[in-house]
Amino acid sequence: MLDAARELLAREGPAAVTHQRVARQAGVGRATVYRHWPRPEQLMLDTMAGVELPFFRDPVSPVRPWLWGQLRTFADEIALPAVAGVALAMMNSSGSSLPAEVHDRFSATADTGLRAAVALAVAEGELTAPADPEDILALLSGPLIHRACLQGSIVSDELIDRVIDSIGTWHPRS
Repeated sequence: MLDAARELLAREGPAAVTHQRVARQAGVGRATVYRHWPRPEQLMLDTMAGVELPFFRDPVSPVRPWLWGQLRTFADEIALPAVAGVALAMMNSSGSSLPAEVHDRFSATADTGLRAAVALAVAEGELTAPADPEDILALLSGPLIHRACLQGSIVSDELIDRVIDSIGTWHPRS
C-alpha cells in the first residue's frame, strides 16, 4: 500500500494520496487502507517517510526566480489538507506520530538546499547581507506554513515576495 501511495505521490502529487486512490492503486479494499491509516494525515506521513523532499533542491542562477518558484509550489502543496496535517505533525515536537529521523531528514534536506541557494546568490552578487544561515529555513517556510496551515488562507504572491526579501538584500542581475 505504501508503494502504491508513493507512486501516486511521485506521479501526481500529494492530492492524489487518498484512501480511495491508494486502495485502487494497491489492489486492496478501501477498508484495508483505513484500517492501517484511519486519518489522511497518517497515510501521508507514512508515505512521505520513504520519499525525498522535492523542494529546494539544485538551485540555479538567477536564484531569486528559482526560489520564488520553489516557494510558490511549496505554498500550494502545503495548503492541501493532508499535507497541512503532515506539516502540523512535523511542527509538533512532542507528538509521537512522526519519527524524529523523518523530521530531521526533511529539515536537513530543505536546509541544505536553501543554504546552497543563498551561497549561489551571494557568489553571483544577487544577494548581499544574507540572514544567518540558521534562520533561512524558518524565515522562508515559517510564514507560508503559518498562513496556509494555521490560518487556512491562501499564500499570496506578495507574501512570497516579502519572505524572500526577509533573507537579505537582493540586487537585480545586470
